[in-house]
Amino acid sequence: MRKLILFIAMSLDGYIADQNGGVDWLRGQDDSTEENTFYDVFEKNVDTVIMGWRTYHQIVTELSPEEWVYSNKKSYVITHKRYPSAENIHFVSINPCTLARTLKQEEGKDIWICGGADIIHQFMLENLIDQYSISIIPTILGNGIPLFRPAAQEMKLRLIQVKNHHGITELIYERR
Repeated sequence: MRKLILFIAMSLDGYIADQNGGVDWLRGQDDSTEENTFYDVFEKNVDTVIMGWRTYHQIVTELSPEEWVYSNKKSYVITHKRYPSAENIHFVSINPCTLARTLKQEEGKDIWICGGADIIHQFMLENLIDQYSISIIPTILGNGIPLFRPAAQEMKLRLIQVKNHHGITELIYERR
């Protein structure tokens, strides 16, 4: 069965975006233009991406307006808005957990939860995330969009790997 993986970066104080939704702080501890080796390794093992509308909109309007950065992957955008699907971008209004359960049963590589916080929270409530790959950025924002929201129950994880690069620490956990 395919794994549903949360691969995301957050500030040291637990935010995935600043209070305005901005992510221009997502870099290491200096202004080096080194590539993110964590992403390069990770993305080779996924062929499907799930994200919410706000994440999609931020990608196409701010982060990569000229080209769809996940063109080699099947992308699902969870939204209540009606948009025509494109070759590898599918706009769907179904429950994210239903979508994830269906995709996990299909053949293929792993599935990446790209964002945002609302969708991540729904997957957590249903205990659907198989692996948490969280990169800690050496920045304290003080306010913003938190990665984790209060949950009804405790969730136990097992640390399976720690990586460091350019001041960023990647923590990889699996469900226990």
